[in-house]
This record gives sequence, structure tokens and C-alpha cells, in this order.
Amino acid sequence: MSTKRTVGVVDYGAGNLRSVLSALRTLEYDATVVDSPRSSDTACALILPGVGAAADTMENLRQRGLSKLVTDWITAERPFLGVCMGMQVLFEHSEEGHGQECLGILPGRVVRLPADHKVPHMGWNQVNYRIGSTLFRGIPNNTDFYFVHSYVVKPEDDSAVEATTEYGDRFCSVIRRGSIVATQFHPEKSGAQGLRLYANFLEDARV
Repeated sequence: MSTKRTVGVVDYGAGNLRSVLSALRTLEYDATVVDSPRSSDTACALILPGVGAAADTMENLRQRGLSKLVTDWITAERPFLGVCMGMQVLFEHSEEGHGQECLGILPGRVVRLPADHKVPHMGWNQVNYRIGSTLFRGIPNNTDFYFVHSYVVKPEDDSAVEATTEYGDRFCSVIRRGSIVATQFHPEKSGAQGLRLYANFLEDARV
């Protein structure tokens, strides 16, 4: 694959930033760090990675002017991929900690995993996707991807659920609406199939 246009990776202090950049460069995409609104000028697609707590994530996004960047980017219907916490903050409210208002781009909330299962949910688990999903093009259904999380999203719009995973209850592990794609698992930690998913997103985004 030849090098293509720039993919922006939002830097608000998330620990998996470098591994996302490394995955994109393995695929021979020109990846750049976006740590301010201006630094997104050359990007044709935006990835919001994430690990950690919702409150810290939202505070860091706001302090750096990146919450408005993400909101404006999605409002303009430009290609966007959220990963793990980068998926959760797209919704209205998270129950994590004492509760946290999030970006409110998608209707729904973020809730804790069932109390009768080990938390965090950490390791490999199957992802069952909708038939015809181009995000999973070339990836067998029920392929294992790598998860590390204690909370899950509860979208109000079931039609936005692109894939689900079983852990106690069945939860939404991928959402898709308009230009937005987001995964609860970490493609950058999921080997060859994770790289394939990143490539599919960027190919569909025409990057």
C-alpha cells in the first residue's frame, strides 16, 4: 500500500497514542499527532484513542480545545474513528466515578459492566458484527479482538450498533452512525485483524 493522505490521531494524554500511530504507519499511512485544533488542518480522517477515566479524558479534551475540534469534525461529517474511551465520550453521560457529562454527540449513556463478572474486562473476546459491515471486510465474524474496559455504551438508537460482544450481558462493541465509527476494543492491540479493521476504515473514508 502506498503512503496516502494524513490521518490525525488526537493527543490528549491517552496512553495508547503511540501504539495507534505505530499501527497506522505499519499500514503505510501518513499519521500525525493532533494536539490542538490547528494541528488537524492537514488531516483527512481523525482517530480519537483512549484509555483511562472519563472525567480525566473530558478535562484534558476541554483544556486543549480538542472537545470542540471533535464535535465540529463530526458535525461536518468528516471520517472519525473512536477507540475505547474515545468511543465512550461520544455519548451523553458516563456513570464512571461520580458521573461525567460527555460530548453528547450520540444519544445514550455509559454504564458499568455487570457486577457478577470480573472487572475490568481484559483480554481477547469475540466480536459479532452485522452482515454486510464494510468495517469488518475480510475479517471473519466472531473474530477475537483485544479489550480493556470496565464500562460499556448503551446507545438509544439500536440501529447505530454495528457489532456486539458477550461478557455477562451482550454489549455494544462497535457503533456506526454517519461518518462516525467507534470500537470498544483496541484494534491497535489486536494483531493482523486489528490492522485490517483500521485499513478498512481508512479505505472507506477514502484516505
